[in-house]
Amino acid sequence: MQTQILILGAGPAGYTAALYSALAGFKTTLLMGPMPGGQLILTHKVENFPGFMDISGPDLTDIFHEQAEQAGVRLVYETADQADVRSSPFRVHTTIGTVFQSKALIIATGATARWLHLPGEDKLIGHGVSVCATCDGIFHKGKPVAVIGSGNTAAYEALFLAQLCSLVYLIYPGETPVFDGIISEKIIKNQKIKTLSQTEVSAFVGEKRLEALIIYNKVSGQQETLSVSGAFEAVGQVPNTQLFINQLNIDINGYLVTDCETQMTSVPGVFACGDVQAPRFRQAIIAAGSGCRAALSAKHFLMQP
Repeated sequence: MQTQILILGAGPAGYTAALYSALAGFKTTLLMGPMPGGQLILTHKVENFPGFMDISGPDLTDIFHEQAEQAGVRLVYETADQADVRSSPFRVHTTIGTVFQSKALIIATGATARWLHLPGEDKLIGHGVSVCATCDGIFHKGKPVAVIGSGNTAAYEALFLAQLCSLVYLIYPGETPVFDGIISEKIIKNQKIKTLSQTEVSAFVGEKRLEALIIYNKVSGQQETLSVSGAFEAVGQVPNTQLFINQLNIDINGYLVTDCETQMTSVPGVFACGDVQAPRFRQAIIAAGSGCRAALSAKHFLMQP
């Protein structure tokens, strides 16, 4: 199947790239991937996307989707499982056998939540252990839960869960978390959130469902059992770059290397945007901006004689 610009991934970066590409008059195909909306659909409340005072991640995604559709983007609900960018036209195969060819490719495959890989975790994933409070928090209404992580994502998860659960333990290994100032104030003021600093989780305990965490305090040297109904991991992400190993330049952390002005990868005509190439600031507005740059760069690339 031929298209001028093929975009992989339908998060804020992919949707924005598709919108700009289509409005520029190019035949644009957006391959939606396994999780349309990306990490944004797991976000209960978005307070920092300009133009929207108070909106949920899924609702903001719906707006992106409608804009892309109205602009004439071809939305394809398939997932790439093979890619060849060693020569042009670039070729992408999907899991159901469709083959797409394009002169310009924009990679917006995002990143996947990282797991802790601790004893007991594997068998309890989906049975009390989760990486999405918005998805699974309701199953723990009125019960104590834990959030593991020290960044803004962990803080937002804890604040959301505090609306549902009897108590939220916020567990992080450092002396102080790395939350933004306003978020820190909200955490401190919320009486249903109990922070456990300089503490690590050693294991997940439970037969059929999570019953407790084994935690270790690095200051006291004490290990104890913390009874919880659910545990939500917010310990970072792994970039989805598997399709491009040995084809594009990838840094030591697994992220695609791009030019900061054009979003171009190590192969001319192949661009990347969003979390798949941005390890530091994982924000929807930054992903959208990089998607805009990628689309405009693809436009200039295709217009070259």
